[in-house]
Amino acid sequence: MTSREYHLYKYSIPVDSKLILRNRFLKQREGLLVQIKCKDNEGWGEIAPLPEYSEETLEQAQTQTIQWLKDWNAARSRDEKLSFEGLYPSVAFGLSCALAEMKGRINEAGNYQAAPLCYGDPDELYEPLDNMKGQKVAKIKVGMYEANRDGLIADMLLEAIPDLYLRLDANRSWTPTKAQMFAKYVKPEHRARIQFLEEPCKTRDESRQFAAETGIAIAWDESVREPGFEVVAEPNVSAIVIKPTLVGSLEYCVSLIEKAHNLGMQAVISSSIESSFGLSQLARIAQQYTPDTTPGLDTLDLMEYQVVRAWPNSALPLIDFNSEFITEIKV
Repeated sequence: MTSREYHLYKYSIPVDSKLILRNRFLKQREGLLVQIKCKDNEGWGEIAPLPEYSEETLEQAQTQTIQWLKDWNAARSRDEKLSFEGLYPSVAFGLSCALAEMKGRINEAGNYQAAPLCYGDPDELYEPLDNMKGQKVAKIKVGMYEANRDGLIADMLLEAIPDLYLRLDANRSWTPTKAQMFAKYVKPEHRARIQFLEEPCKTRDESRQFAAETGIAIAWDESVREPGFEVVAEPNVSAIVIKPTLVGSLEYCVSLIEKAHNLGMQAVISSSIESSFGLSQLARIAQQYTPDTTPGLDTLDLMEYQVVRAWPNSALPLIDFNSEFITEIKV
């Protein structure tokens, strides 16, 4: 009988005190690190539901993870494969990564050139863009201020940096009128360098209409996480954004990527504000499955610490399993 072993840890680290997730400040980022072993092979995954976005709480994820680990250990006597169906998205993703890593199915090489993220001050972008190799891609959160201001900032950056491509994320915050106000301030000759605007309006049909009227490409983000979502070729829809912690198992994420690529669309691996541990694993997945696309993983600087696995060239202090911020959960 093949020997199996597993361990579960919880981390809780301080984050930027100004970080707002929808209607609440996030003061701590919490998650689970799971380790599974079979013979001499081991694999790790991070399970970190994102408050205000995940359907599950960390407590619910922990309970489900413990049950799956016990079932996985018991299944060794029957040589049975456990499904990830029915699991919470964060649990399915973390456990599937641990299993894939244990089986050597996640490559070591990572794409650590994340598109820099701007929360409102465009001056933040100039230095990271100067250091980027290859295509210059940046992401701006829009919809938090006036739509005309967002349009002016986007246009100003595209004017100032002729080889810049922008990704914009509105989180379904605009009415059709506000979305048109944004577009009014982006010169027509600059619009082609907006790679995509993620879900500008409250409904998909409104977003489709905006794209048709303005020629600004859009991407599905929240829609990817909704029941019954299908990747379909549509006019002016250039990409899907995959946040694996919110979407589900690695296998499901890969199936979405393959469908998008087959239709000539981009698939962008994106962060759900995971720790450095989870972000580095996402960088490896991005390199393996979306090698020609810059991932959206520029959230590490929201943290005060790195967790166990370091992000290359980050100056943040790295904590290990002896830290006060990490505790083992007895399973």
